[in-house]
Amino acid sequence: MTFKRKLISTAAMLALSAGAAHAQISGNVVKIGVLNDQSGTYADLAGPGSTLAAKMAVEDFMAKDKSLKIEVVFADHQNKPDVGSQIARKWFDSDGVDVIVDLPTSSVALAVNQVAKEKGKAAIISTGASSDLTGKACTPNTVHWTYDTWQLANGTGSAIVKTGGDTWFFLTADYAFGHALERDTEAVVVKSGGKVLGKVRHPFPSSDFSSFLLQAQASKAKIIGLANAGADTTNAIKQAAEFGIVKGGQNLAGLLVFLTDVHALGLEKAQGLIFTESFYWDLNDQTRAWSKRYAARHGGKMPSMGQAGVYAGVLHYLKAVAAAKTDDGTKVVAKMKELPTDDPLFGKGKIRADGRKIHDSYLFEVKKPSESKGPWDYYKLRATVPAEQAFRPMEQGDCPLVKK
Repeated sequence: MTFKRKLISTAAMLALSAGAAHAQISGNVVKIGVLNDQSGTYADLAGPGSTLAAKMAVEDFMAKDKSLKIEVVFADHQNKPDVGSQIARKWFDSDGVDVIVDLPTSSVALAVNQVAKEKGKAAIISTGASSDLTGKACTPNTVHWTYDTWQLANGTGSAIVKTGGDTWFFLTADYAFGHALERDTEAVVVKSGGKVLGKVRHPFPSSDFSSFLLQAQASKAKIIGLANAGADTTNAIKQAAEFGIVKGGQNLAGLLVFLTDVHALGLEKAQGLIFTESFYWDLNDQTRAWSKRYAARHGGKMPSMGQAGVYAGVLHYLKAVAAAKTDDGTKVVAKMKELPTDDPLFGKGKIRADGRKIHDSYLFEVKKPSESKGPWDYYKLRATVPAEQAFRPMEQGDCPLVKK
């Protein structure tokens, strides 16, 4: 009888100690919400592929550390800030979600960024682009992982001006992302000695670019800067080909181009495009190995940089939760900044005080069909921008978290 009672009390003590270990994990589960465009303009570059990337990060973390119970949920924000905010509030208030990840569409990312701050939760933005997320809109609850508009502008814009593309006309998606990309690129063009001859803003999303392209053509600018993304970019490039814009001597600059866009266009139409990215599946042995695992579960499709960023961001988030022994959003983001980053897709890096994740940036050119060795072999590397130069200097961003 005494032995039996001792067994019971030992079991109770073990249960208590296990409970203590997870005392700071709300609901005893770490819940990750993938919030993105699941069906529209940005579904290919984010969408279900980002959900898969988050799940793979959980699996890879659990293979080494089984201390946490983790769930992944997803939703479609339809590229609408009000819809994104409503989902975020419901997830945070009622559904026990601890962190929201991905967040393409800068207007939605900026809205959810504020909801996360208000609720003391975390946001890891991979596919949203506005550099304001680590500038005037920065919060202690958000990490901006993969890329941003300042990086794109300084990578692509300066490279094109240096090679003679010194007069520009902007074709811009009329919402927060397009505005930020146009602003950041125009600043680089002018600083590099170029001129902006005009600009026009198109509705987001859009399918007919004819009137906007005619204005761009009439401007006689050497470079037509496409400050848009996803299906908007691919449609604009296809329609520019129909108008004979490139054959007429003007060039297109894709200011945000994803691998999925090049795939949708095909090499015949996309060849020669120059653009900036933070990731490419064929960069090195580690990126190739992971991307092949991913493609095997995603219908043979290689990951976009946004999907890669979801994987890496979730992996680092989980390491920080385990180290901090809490899923309190503000504390976990502080721990994410404290711990160096290290993953197979972006290598070693860090997260700055303003929430900006730092890693190398790459200037790519799309191969000619004759240069491609097979499916998804689309890019050739023109230049590598070191991590410390790739993103806006922290003191220039006006982030309230940065001491001046």
